[in-house]
Amino acid sequence: MVAEERVSQKKKDYRKRLAEYLQTYDKAFIVNADNVGSKQFMDIRKALRPNSVILMGKNTMMRYCVEKYLEETGDHRWECLVKPGKKGLLEGNVGIVFTNGDLSQVKDEIAKYKVGAPARVGATANEDVTIKAGGTGMDPSQTSFFQALGIATKINKGTIEIVSDVVVVKTGDRVGASQATLLAKLGIKPFKYGLQILKVIESGAVYDPKVMEITDEDMLSSVITAIREVAALSLGASYPSLAAAPHIIIDGYKNILAIALETDYTFPLAQKVKDYLADPSKFAVATAPAVGGAASAPAAKEEPKKEEPSEEEDMGFSLFD
Repeated sequence: MVAEERVSQKKKDYRKRLAEYLQTYDKAFIVNADNVGSKQFMDIRKALRPNSVILMGKNTMMRYCVEKYLEETGDHRWECLVKPGKKGLLEGNVGIVFTNGDLSQVKDEIAKYKVGAPARVGATANEDVTIKAGGTGMDPSQTSFFQALGIATKINKGTIEIVSDVVVVKTGDRVGASQATLLAKLGIKPFKYGLQILKVIESGAVYDPKVMEITDEDMLSSVITAIREVAALSLGASYPSLAAAPHIIIDGYKNILAIALETDYTFPLAQKVKDYLADPSKFAVATAPAVGGAASAPAAKEEPKKEEPSEEEDMGFSLFD
């Protein structure tokens, strides 16, 4: 009877604490805690204080507490945690990191606490595991491990040497017995475990953590690319748009200028081009005189070579002056 009362009191305290967090904070991370040790948890909790807190617990208990909180308060910001008829975001070995701080800073702080771990048989790889080419320090009698995994080796100075880099486990694959044994013999701890952010909640909105990696430069690049595509489509379809307007105006001006050069019709800007074509020397830039000495005398006698102006040559004025 006493034990039941203690359990009941713990549940009440847990519900009260969760309700307090839901009311106090408006941002949170849903995190996966697989392979995270107790010491690692303590370090993360300590690093996130005082602006953030981590709440773990049974998914059924968390869902129950959230549902009761929503019924009592009508706070719709946290409905995403328990969608009607579904498990919502509380599924698997997950917890909630509540915060009122900057999400990017909290995310970076969580990422600092990752611990290396050896490859265990049956574990799912969270990244590609690559063995680099080079000496292994293992004697030739142990080549069977490499042969079982199809790794090309050679004997060099009495030890096994891997010929080239090789991926022994790919992301999402399970670690086999031979792979785990070989990695252990080589002293490789391929995996790093920590709190893995699954979803981000901000004022009721839920989005993927990859969204936080988008920078201002990425957004600007996307906008510029979109404007270019709209302009190209408008020009190709002969459909005027704001994005294509500068190109349409420039093309129109070039056509008018070409007509003016081939006819007697003129206007101030076209006249400048006509004058240049008639006598390019008027627009030649005077070169500075050579400074003293015998070497400058022959250069002064040489007549400047006259060249026909090319299309890329600077005319000395802008077409829009």
